[in-house]
Amino acid sequence: MTNLDFSIVLPYINLFFKGALTAIEITLLAVLIGIFIGTFVGMGKMSRVFILKFICSAYVEVIRGTPLLVQLLIFYFGLPQILGFTIPEFTAAVLALGINSGGYVAEIVRGGILAVDRGQMEAARSLGMSHAQAMRYIILPQAFKKMIPPLGNEFITLLKNSSLATTIGFSELTRAAQIVAGNTYKPFEPYLTAAAFYFIMTLGFSWILGVLERRLAAGD
Repeated sequence: MTNLDFSIVLPYINLFFKGALTAIEITLLAVLIGIFIGTFVGMGKMSRVFILKFICSAYVEVIRGTPLLVQLLIFYFGLPQILGFTIPEFTAAVLALGINSGGYVAEIVRGGILAVDRGQMEAARSLGMSHAQAMRYIILPQAFKKMIPPLGNEFITLLKNSSLATTIGFSELTRAAQIVAGNTYKPFEPYLTAAAFYFIMTLGFSWILGVLERRLAAGD
């Protein structure tokens, strides 16, 4: 049995930290895109306009019905064939993760809105608010509190899925582990180190999310 030697990772520790920061950066940008898209798509699925509801529903089904890895490869390798220019690895990773996240956030938003008592909308309309005003000032703020736990889970999922960016050659945390494994010919230690980084990041965010939930619950 070969003895493990984690000292081989120490000369590359800055590479791991840089990869971790890049993974967080990709995830944050993708989450923002996902929330922006998901909010409108989620409300669109509840629209009474058939064509809008159909388009939004089709978007969600396509996104949730195809692998994220395939979507990422389409963005990086497929779109340049149509557009005529190359998309940078970072941009492709952010867009693919963000658009993928939008399909899941849409269902989170829809579920959060449906969880708000229907009487809230009726009360707002009786006060003279338009449907859009009632959604903006009454329904969505209440729904947002209910959406925090699943949105937190979506963030954690995206953080782990950011590792797929290594398939298009982008240098992030998993790529850092691959580089170290290639240089040292010892894959176990660098990949376990990368796993530890992911675990610490997800654990830290879960703690932050828990604090936020408790504060909002105290506010209620």
